[in-house]
Formats: sequence, C-alpha cells, structure tokens
Amino acid sequence: MAIETATLAGGCFWCTEAVYNDVLGVTNVESGYIGGETSNPDYRSVCSGNTGHAEAVRLTYDSDVIGYTDLLDIFFHVHDPTQLNRQGNDVGTQYRSAIFPHSDEQKALAEKAIEEAASEWDDPIVTTIEPLGEWYKAEDYHQDYFEREGSRNPYCMAVVAPKLQKFRKSYQARLKANA
Repeated sequence: MAIETATLAGGCFWCTEAVYNDVLGVTNVESGYIGGETSNPDYRSVCSGNTGHAEAVRLTYDSDVIGYTDLLDIFFHVHDPTQLNRQGNDVGTQYRSAIFPHSDEQKALAEKAIEEAASEWDDPIVTTIEPLGEWYKAEDYHQDYFEREGSRNPYCMAVVAPKLQKFRKSYQARLKANA
C-alpha cells in the first residue's frame, strides 16, 4: 500500500467529497479550505469571498490502486473546469477550479491533465495550479455531508445527486461498490 495525498477544488466541496468517497483506492476524503490569506477561516468567512480560500477536498489514496492521473481525470469530468470562479449557481472565488499539488511530480501531472482536458471542452480550461499552502479542515458538519444530509437537503438533491449519478455511470470500474 502506497498512501499519497491530493488536494483539489472543484466548486462546492459537498459535491466533490461525495464523488471521491465512492472512488476505489481513496481511503479518506476531507472537506476544507485552502489558497487564502486568512488564518483559521470558517465557512461563513470563506463564503463571503473575502478570505481568498477555495472550498476543496484533501484526498488520501492508495496509489497502488488508483493513480493521481486517474484522480485528475475524474476531477475534470465531475465539474466544469471552464467556469471562472463558479460552478453552476455557486459563484465566487471560493468555488474556483484549482489543483494544489503536493510535489513537483503532481504539478507536472496536473499541467499535463489540464492540457489533455482542454480537448474535451469547447471553452478554455480556467483551472489553476496553485501552491499547496495551509490546509484548514472544514467544520465537522461539512464532513460526509451528502451521505448524512443528501436525501433531505434540496441543494444536494438538485446539484450533488446528479453529479454523483453521472460519475457512477461513467466510472463503474472505479467504484468501491463494484470492487
């Protein structure tokens, strides 16, 4: 087992977390904030757009089971990397599309993934590659949010559930449930 870490921001962290919780080889998904200037941000301050942080997920994964390139492939298929500072109705820099590499190798793979993803989209990719910086775990009520609240929360039913369904349909071989 070769445990590694990846940090990705693809809009609302509830959406991204729900997808990666289903991925074979991903051993932990944590929602949090990264890429900003404010120390110890909280959800309210990040949502204001004034801290510079992005809602993101930090993945722990077994690279003997799934590679970083595969995680990036999923990333570029479950959100729209052509929308600047937004995902659907979620608007602001906190919803930007960004990759926070943990090594020079991850940075090179991220650059290559952006180049390859560009051929699949009509509009230019706006995903940024940003310095890793300080990670702040989101409040406990954000962790595993879709799993706990998805069937009761209208946002989750309208936004998260369709993304998760699209992922499950397209990546059946990568699902924990099919292992």
